Amino acid sequence: MDTHILINEAKARFNHNSAKAYLKDKYDSYFIVAEQGGLWKADVNTINFLNASIEEYVILIDNFQNPVKVNRSALLEKLNTVYKTVMEKWYTEWNDLEKKR
Repeated sequence: MDTHILINEAKARFNHNSAKAYLKDKYDSYFIVAEQGGLWKADVNTINFLNASIEEYVILIDNFQNPVKVNRSALLEKLNTVYKTVMEKWYTEWNDLEKKR
């Protein structure tokens, strides 16, 4: 196999992986939500905990490691909305990237 072809393929893989890492970094910050006196990450673990709990108010540790008493259903609704919106945008951009591959 020609070394120029191998080099071009390696560069293409590196560029693709760099673009994927860039997208992760870009969208990671969009998951952060300031709500009810705390700073939260709209991630699967937090959403699942809020979904599994049945109490109206729960005390959670926010991103600054502070305990905050929150209205469970209101925070769950907000985090779900943020998560779905961000993941939709991220998926769309990732899908475009995969098509260019």
